[in-house]
Amino acid sequence: MAEETIFSKIIRREIAADIVFQDDKVTAFRDISPQAPTHILIIPNKLIPTINDVTEQDEAMLGHMITVAAKIAKQEGIDANGYRLIMNCNKDAGQEVFHIHMHLLGGKNLGRLLG
Repeated sequence: MAEETIFSKIIRREIAADIVFQDDKVTAFRDISPQAPTHILIIPNKLIPTINDVTEQDEAMLGHMITVAAKIAKQEGIDANGYRLIMNCNKDAGQEVFHIHMHLLGGKNLGRLLG
């Protein structure tokens, strides 16, 4: 079984966070070290350590993460100019918390991702 993370405590509201959305499947909150004017993390309420641990049973929840991201982007006023969604998998990709999460970044020109 996966180890509980700080995100598990945020989901249960045991640790304070600026939560912008929460339902029975996902929780979204502002990153404490934002890399853009809008930087929100969208996490499944179910603990899944990495993308490598996703199963077919998780497909609907992952799709829900994307539709929630689009809804939040609109609420934040960044949908028209554009935003970026990023998911990192394991240490070499920069994953720091081993509870999958999607970064929603926007509010400025983000430039090229690589190269």
